[in-house]
Amino acid sequence: MLKKIVIIGPESTGKSTLCEQLSAYYATSWVKEYAREYLLANGTEYTFENLLDIAKGQIEREEIAIQHSKISVEVASKEALEPTSPLLFIDTDMYVMKVWCEYVFNKCHHWILNTIVERKYDLYLLCNVDLPWVKDELREYPDLINREKLYHHYKDIMVNQPVKWIDINGGYEERLQKAIHAVNTMI
Repeated sequence: MLKKIVIIGPESTGKSTLCEQLSAYYATSWVKEYAREYLLANGTEYTFENLLDIAKGQIEREEIAIQHSKISVEVASKEALEPTSPLLFIDTDMYVMKVWCEYVFNKCHHWILNTIVERKYDLYLLCNVDLPWVKDELREYPDLINREKLYHHYKDIMVNQPVKWIDINGGYEERLQKAIHAVNTMI
């Protein structure tokens, strides 16, 4: 059975790096954050409605990866091949979209809220803000006060939802080891 692990947290907290490292470690795939691709293609001036487009694009990417993972596992079992990893790492989910909508626009799309209720995951890795800020053309909140405020939004969400979650902090290697330990404990 496919296990879905979501990596969330404020921007510039190593989410994509951790997803890439975990997918390499477990020899599996990961779902990239769709927002980066969308904003690079459409510009960084976005509206409330654009966030709904981004959310739907993220779910579409996730669904494609889930189907691909299920097919890979089925093919391996039918052909008595080495089983492929039953893990899928996901960089960003609808909780991230909820926080983004509420932080920027003080409201959230009902579609995002409904999707949060409908989708099921197996583990959350919440990336803390203790990594140094890395500037890029898409990031909006370089100051520590906003980063900490956003982190606490995510932590509040994690505390109040039913799926197991782990706070991921420290340097890159320490984060990876904490994440590997959490995933191994889950499986």
